Amino acid sequence: MGQCISFDRRNNDDDSDQHVEFVGSNVHLVTNKENWEEKLSEASKDGKIVLVNFSATWCGPCRMIAPLYRELSENYPSIMFLLVDVDELADFSSSWEIKATPTFFFLKDGKQLDKLVGANKPELQKKLVAVMDSAAADGNK
Repeated sequence: MGQCISFDRRNNDDDSDQHVEFVGSNVHLVTNKENWEEKLSEASKDGKIVLVNFSATWCGPCRMIAPLYRELSENYPSIMFLLVDVDELADFSSSWEIKATPTFFFLKDGKQLDKLVGANKPELQKKLVAVMDSAAADGNK
């Protein structure tokens, strides 16, 4: 389902306000590797699951799923929602082997729990609920 394959397009215009539709509510824009480490450390300390959206402002499917991602961030405050712009953090995104956008990673204590490639709204919601249920079950052991 909807995904952009190449993420090496660069727009030389000032696109700082292009992130407006992607961030907000409980969605935090990751601007550098230090910021990433801070957010993961904070989530780990608070026992939170992290949902990371590797995205691009020019990607149609990314734009399509952005409102749902913001809505999920409001509905699941116990999860930390992060946004990584693959153009702004190209080397970092490559280290995560991002081949298409959007790509979502579910992390706990820095370890990958699950992954979804593409803007599949029902699947994103299903995986989110499954990861939450699994974390709750682990917490009750």
